[in-house]
Amino acid sequence: MPVHDVIEIIRGDRRALEEYIYSIYDRIERLEKTLRGFITIRKREDVLEEAVRANMEEKPLAGIPIAVKDNISTMGIRTTCASAILENYVPPYDATVIARLRSAGAVIIGKTNMDEFAMGSTTETSHFGPSRNPWDPDRVPGGSSGGSAVVVSSYMAPAALGSDTGGSVRNPAAYTATFGYKPTYGVLSRYGLIAYASSLDQIGLITRDALDTALLLEHMAGEDPMDPTSVDLKVSGLYRRLRDIGAGRSHLSARLVIVREMWEGVEENVAREVMRAIDRLSSSGYTFEETSIPEIRYALPAYYIIAFAEASSNLARYGIPIYGLKINPENMGWEDYYSEVRSRGFGREVKRRIMLGSYILSAGYYEQYYIKALKVRRVLRDRLLPILRRGYIASPTMPIKPPRLGEAIEDPLRLYAMDIETVVPNLIGAPAVNIPAGFVDSLPVGLQLIGAPMSDQDLLEVSRSVEDIIGISNTTPKTG
Repeated sequence: MPVHDVIEIIRGDRRALEEYIYSIYDRIERLEKTLRGFITIRKREDVLEEAVRANMEEKPLAGIPIAVKDNISTMGIRTTCASAILENYVPPYDATVIARLRSAGAVIIGKTNMDEFAMGSTTETSHFGPSRNPWDPDRVPGGSSGGSAVVVSSYMAPAALGSDTGGSVRNPAAYTATFGYKPTYGVLSRYGLIAYASSLDQIGLITRDALDTALLLEHMAGEDPMDPTSVDLKVSGLYRRLRDIGAGRSHLSARLVIVREMWEGVEENVAREVMRAIDRLSSSGYTFEETSIPEIRYALPAYYIIAFAEASSNLARYGIPIYGLKINPENMGWEDYYSEVRSRGFGREVKRRIMLGSYILSAGYYEQYYIKALKVRRVLRDRLLPILRRGYIASPTMPIKPPRLGEAIEDPLRLYAMDIETVVPNLIGAPAVNIPAGFVDSLPVGLQLIGAPMSDQDLLEVSRSVEDIIGISNTTPKTG
């Protein structure tokens, strides 16, 4: 059940709230052993006590339980980044988005599984083991926010926070038939988000639909003095406007832009299903055009060069005994101790990205790789912004169906290529969403819409209309 419906049922009704919290924990008890969406689950009694207090105080989110990706700081709740190096780390502070949600009456139910330090596209690099897709437990749920998508899709939580560096919210949303929203860079404060690649990272949302995203966004967005990159996007009244769209009331129409290069390499049946959804939009008054931007082909390598370089710098801090992993330093010099902590603490994929990032930033290759990648980023922004000012770029969210467990993780090039559709918005700082578009072989397929920077409100309004026209939001997976 979407958050906005739950709030109407539980607001001011302690018994209804208690029944709802109990039903959530009953599903967790039944499904979590199979799906492994969480790393840490809070005690039911603690969540219930906080929820009842918020509900009785008539806070706007009325005690709604929210799941949180395990790279977002939560005071007093373990935050591991799915890594051995932070396995026992408990933050002494809340991320800004968490503090704002708590202030509005939301309650943190637990921390969700993810690829280690958000490095991956399948949730298989987690130190705690992979999550599984509720639509087919033999397949991955996507990543790196896979656990967040799993718990929302399987109704173990009504909504979840994720992070999106190159598609890590939209990717798992596409694979689990949920709504994934990556904001304009800076709309949600990054204070308290444990960094992967700082110029690309953005906290995002995975919900049942665009309406829930608008409701939560109103309580989370806004400039933050703790994050100098944050921006003040005005979202007051957004939920009310979305509520009046669709469901037989009114539809929006918009121009959709098909960039041919973003459909190259997409599996034929996936492309066909997404195009079928676009045809339905066309029949409902949406217009679309085709265009070519050859520079798009350089987006994926530019993204990974920038991401690996920034990851190498950001993860240099781990190796000193103030975080999670501690080893006995007896008879060790500083270099040996630092090396031992990082060898034991980091998984294979994280080590690979650190080493590649260090190579990219080395004196002999900095200009050859990193500077060229930054130039590509600027070219892409210059080429795409005029298009985004006149419409929304539409593409498949993911180029392939969810792989089976183990299929992609052993092939790094295949793993990285899964992000080919989703990295562009992060490179140019634009908002993007995943909207459930249909099914191929009973597996979910997603439609990605990309908007111009700071067009988040318009993008969510259009998404609400698109959901209503396509008509498959809030579908239920076979698991559970």
